[in-house]
Amino acid sequence: AEVDRCGLRGRFRRLGAVSEADMPALYAGADVFFFPSLYEGFGLPVLEAMACGCPVVASNASAIPEATGGAALLVDPHDDAAMANALRRMLVEKELAAEHREMGRRRASACSWDRTVRALLGLMEQVATS
Repeated sequence: AEVDRCGLRGRFRRLGAVSEADMPALYAGADVFFFPSLYEGFGLPVLEAMACGCPVVASNASAIPEATGGAALLVDPHDDAAMANALRRMLVEKELAAEHREMGRRRASACSWDRTVRALLGLMEQVATS
């Protein structure tokens, strides 16, 4: 109802289940990825969006700030006005969105599985030799 009230029907679509193969195209085609989660163990969806060049507005709660590494606009998920303002800024301020697209790509590339495995193996070697 709020989307209709604001005259934004053409900018939003509700999707059912989406295949994993379709996710990169959806992220890449989105104007912004909004993730107001209250709890996340890691925050993989924000990294997936950033890897596809989608600017992110996300919660400042739980593990999300660490996962985004400064490459997203973070807001209090309990503050409706702050969330609306961050979304508005990302949608209207094209330079801000472009900066976050680039920062997000860089952040996501620093969080590869290969780097994670190498870091874990290094830690295991340290433990084993101490």
